[in-house]
Amino acid sequence: MALTAATQVVAADPPLVFLKYGPYRAVIGTCWASRDLALSLRASVFRNGDSDVDQFDALCLHGCVTKGTDAAKVAFRARLIASPDTLADSYSGQHYDLSPLQRLQGPFLELGRFCQSEGLPDVTALRLAWAALGVLVDRHDIQMMMGYSSFSGADAKAHRAELAFLRANHVGPAALRPKRLSPKAIDLPTDFASPKGLPQLLRSYLGMGGWVSDHAVLDCDLNRLHLFTGLAIAAIPEPRKARLRALAQAAQTTPLDLAPAAP
Repeated sequence: MALTAATQVVAADPPLVFLKYGPYRAVIGTCWASRDLALSLRASVFRNGDSDVDQFDALCLHGCVTKGTDAAKVAFRARLIASPDTLADSYSGQHYDLSPLQRLQGPFLELGRFCQSEGLPDVTALRLAWAALGVLVDRHDIQMMMGYSSFSGADAKAHRAELAFLRANHVGPAALRPKRLSPKAIDLPTDFASPKGLPQLLRSYLGMGGWVSDHAVLDCDLNRLHLFTGLAIAAIPEPRKARLRALAQAAQTTPLDLAPAAP
């Protein structure tokens, strides 16, 4: 009998994190099935169906959320970085000078290629993805999550109002903000500000107390405009932590301990 996509995720190598909530499954690990589901959605979102694989994929855990036998609803990759001395070698470190973050102890979790399937956002899938990431945060005592939040289209003018909103309200502390590194870095504008077009991932980061860099980078390869995004685990509001911990505990199939530091 042929295995469905969701069954394949469970049947493959044991994942590091596995949550089940009704018809939904969230997996984070290195098993081939979850990686393939994640890469398939990434290809659709970031490459118009072409392969989206780079040298950082081999260093990362791969996560996806499925519903029933459907393809992935949400996908992402997560890299655990133990020492601040290696931040420059991260994916984010290719476009941003992360030396200010070296004053932090770590460990860090770099979240990348976070994407969701087309259509209306599946709120349950998104919440389950964050709950699974919360388990990972707790297991490895992560002190800070970081990565990119990107706008579709490498056109600063198209995102001017949102970038101005971020500059006015959500730029990170001067002591920790990344410095410029990319030749395609641009200033955040000071024009009319509106949060209307903020990407879902960025909204999630900001809702948990996250912040952005004081500049953006045009990524012509992926046709995106992105900002570095940082989130100190200690800054996440307690009610938000409690909701995600409760979801993770309800969805666990094996006993796991989610400490209060988990998002």
